Amino acid sequence: MEQDRGAGAARGGVSMLAVEVVVAVLVFALGLTILIGSWTLGSSWTSDGPGPGYFPFYISLIMCVSGVGIAVQALRKRPEGIFADGQQLRQVLVVLVPAALYVLAVQLIGLYIASALYIALFMALLGKYSPVKSTVAAVAIMVLFFLLFEVWFKVPLFKGAFNLLQFTGY
Repeated sequence: MEQDRGAGAARGGVSMLAVEVVVAVLVFALGLTILIGSWTLGSSWTSDGPGPGYFPFYISLIMCVSGVGIAVQALRKRPEGIFADGQQLRQVLVVLVPAALYVLAVQLIGLYIASALYIALFMALLGKYSPVKSTVAAVAIMVLFFLLFEVWFKVPLFKGAFNLLQFTGY
């Protein structure tokens, strides 16, 4: 255990304290956002029973208290060591950044095309598959999903602001 701390202290990276404080702030911010939304919906007890924001209000209140509790506990204990070193963070970012870009791409070009691009690029860049195999697999998967949802189930999925699949008639 002492060797781990010694090795962790020698490596650079994000500290445990910073991660715990950031998580506490995020939990509190999410709770506060839900709290304000539920207050707007009506978080009180009405003549018919609880208002639409009644339960979310109290859940979000618990989240806010939990966020404060996490922050206080982290600041009192002052955990030592690092959460992740630079190499570990790089591995996480290699997956996280494309996933964030995928979410943005879904908003612009829709679920089908964004997913095909995501699958093909992930297979080619991270999986080291050939570009041809990656492209064929991505297109085949998304054509199958298109047929499944749009044609057979008649459940239209989001096609994005630019709807590049408009030529299909769906």
